[in-house]
Amino acid sequence: MTGLVDDRGAHQGPHAKQVEQTHSWWRVMCLTGLDYFSTLGYQPAIAALAAGLVSPFATIVLIALTLLGALPVYRRVASESFKGSGSIAMLERLLPWWAGKLFVLVLLGFAATDFMITITLSAADASAHAIANPFAPDFFDGAQVWLTLVLIALLGLVFLKGFREAIRVAVVLVAVFLALNVIVIAVSFWHVFENPLVIEDWWSALFTQHGNPWLVVGVALIVFPKLALGLSGFETGVAVMPQIHGSPSDPPDRPVTRIRGARRLLTTAAVIMSTFLITSSFATTLLIPQAEFQPGGEANGRALAYLAHEYLGEGFGTVYDISTILILWFAGASAMAGLLNLVPRYLPKYGMAPQWARAVRPLVLVFTLIAFLVTIVFEADVDAQGGAYATGVLVLITSASVAVTISAWQRRQRPQVIAFGAITLVFTYTTVLNVVERPDGLRIAALFILGILVISTVSRIGRSFELRAPTVAFDEPAMTFLTDDADRGELLFIAHEPHSDGRDGYAEKDRDERRYSNIPSQARTIFLEVHASDSSDFEEDLRVIGSEEDGYRVLRVRSGNVPNTIAAVLLAARDATGVVPIVYCEWTEGNPISNMFRYLITGVGEVAPVTREVLREAEPDLKRRPAVHVV
Repeated sequence: MTGLVDDRGAHQGPHAKQVEQTHSWWRVMCLTGLDYFSTLGYQPAIAALAAGLVSPFATIVLIALTLLGALPVYRRVASESFKGSGSIAMLERLLPWWAGKLFVLVLLGFAATDFMITITLSAADASAHAIANPFAPDFFDGAQVWLTLVLIALLGLVFLKGFREAIRVAVVLVAVFLALNVIVIAVSFWHVFENPLVIEDWWSALFTQHGNPWLVVGVALIVFPKLALGLSGFETGVAVMPQIHGSPSDPPDRPVTRIRGARRLLTTAAVIMSTFLITSSFATTLLIPQAEFQPGGEANGRALAYLAHEYLGEGFGTVYDISTILILWFAGASAMAGLLNLVPRYLPKYGMAPQWARAVRPLVLVFTLIAFLVTIVFEADVDAQGGAYATGVLVLITSASVAVTISAWQRRQRPQVIAFGAITLVFTYTTVLNVVERPDGLRIAALFILGILVISTVSRIGRSFELRAPTVAFDEPAMTFLTDDADRGELLFIAHEPHSDGRDGYAEKDRDERRYSNIPSQARTIFLEVHASDSSDFEEDLRVIGSEEDGYRVLRVRSGNVPNTIAAVLLAARDATGVVPIVYCEWTEGNPISNMFRYLITGVGEVAPVTREVLREAEPDLKRRPAVHVV
C-alpha cells in the first residue's frame, strides 16, 4: 500500500499526478507516440485485412476524419481540460448529478477497454514480431500466448518497481522507430517505381472486384471505420498535457503556453501519423499479396516488418523487429499509466471503489491479472482484439465530440456548434458501423462497463457510512462561534433543515429542542444547516459559513450528503476547539427502508442514526466521539 497518494509520479509515468519536471512539447509528443505511432506495428496489416484492395482509399477517408474531425475536437479539449483529465472530465462538468456520474462510468468502461486492449494487443503483436523473426529460437513456434503473458508480466513488474524515466525512453524509442519506418517505406516506394506493373495489377484487380470508381469510393466510405485504430492517440495526447512546459506568467486557470504546446503536439502528431498511414497503406497493399495478410500469413499483424525483411534483408529486418517489439511493449506501459491515472481520478472520488484503489501497486496487480485473462481468452490474437480496441477508441473520440459540442452550445458559439455537431454525427456513424461490423468490441466493453457498474454500486453502498470531506474549513464568524462556546466548556449544535420557502423558524426550533431535549435555558446553541448540492458527489471539501439570523447563530454548509456532512463538521469543530460537541436532531418520519434508499440516492433520509453511525466508524474512542441526541 506504499504510495497511496503518489504525488511524485514514481509509478505513474507520463500520467503522474504531480509533475516534477516539464518538457518541450515535441518531447512530450513522444509519450503520445508510444500509443499513437506504435500502431504502425500492426495498423497496416489490420487495415489490409479489413478493407482489402480498397485499403488506401479507406485510409484517405480516415486521414480526412483525423485532420478535419478528431484534431479540431481535441484542440478544443486541450483548451478546456488542460490539467490532463481529457474529455471525460469535460462531460463530468457538463453533466452533473447521477446521470452525469452514470455516463462517466460508462465512458470509463470504454476507456478501460481502450487502455487494457492496448496492453494486450501491443504485447501480442510484439510476440508476433518476435516469433516471425528468422533468428527466433525454435521453441517460440506456437508460443504466442505465453510470450505475450511474459511481456505483460514484465510490464507489471516495471510498475510495481517504479516508472519515472518515461520521457527519455519514449523519445529514443519513437525517434528510432519512426526513422526505421521512413527507411522501410522509402525503399518500398522505390521498388514500386522500379516495377510500375504492381500499380497496374492493383488497379486492375481493384476495378475487377468493385466495378467502377464510384463503387470504390462507396466501399471506402463504408469500410474506413475498420481502420479506426489509426485514431488511437488523441486521448493520450491530452492526458500528457501536464508534462508540457508552461510559463510562470500564465494564470493557473488559463495556462496559454501549455495549451499552445499541446495544440502543436496534437497537430504535429496527427500530420506525422497521417503521412505514415497513407504511405504505409499504399506500400503494403501494392507489394504484399493479399493472402499474406490472412491469419497464418507472414504479413498478418506485421506488414511493414514483412517489407523490412523482404527488401532490406534479415539483419535490418531484425533491427526493425526489435524496435517494434520495444515500442509496442512501451505502448503497453503508457496504457498502464493511463489506467493508473484514470481509475484513482474518478472511482474513489465517487465512492465507487475501495480506498485501496488509490494505491498504485494493488491496481497494477488487478490490471495485470485482467490483461492475463484477456490474452488467454483471445489467445493473443491481434486481429481478434482489433475490434475491441477500435470500439474503445471511437467511443472516446465520439464522447469528446459531444463534449466540445455541448461546450460550444453553452457559450452560444453557433458556427462551432454546427461544425462540432457535424463531426459528432460522423464519429457516431463511424462508431455504430464499427460496432455492427465487429460486435465483439462492444461485448468486451460491455463486460468492462458491467464490472465497473457492479463494483461501483457495491462500493458506494459499502462506503456509505464513511466521512466524505477531505477538508473542513470554518470562516471567521463560524470560528468565533466555536471558540466562544468552547471557552464555556461546551459545544451544542441543533441540526436544522433549511426551508425552501425562506421560512427559517429558528425561534420555534430552539424552543422545541430546549423543551423536548432538556437543553438548559442558559446553555448557548448553534444552528447547523446543510444546504443541498449534488448528492451524487462523494468527496467534497466543505466550507462552513457563520452568520447571525434574528439573534440566533447559524452555521451553513453546502453538501449533497447531510448525515456525513454533520458528522464531518462535528469532528472538525472538536479538533479545532478540543471540546467534544453534541448535536440535537429530530427523528425522520417515514419508513426506515425507504429512508435508507433516499439517503443512498439523495443524501438525506434517516439523518440522526446515520450521523451517529458515521461518527462511530470515524471515531472509535467513545470519549472523543461527538454525541447525537435525538427525540
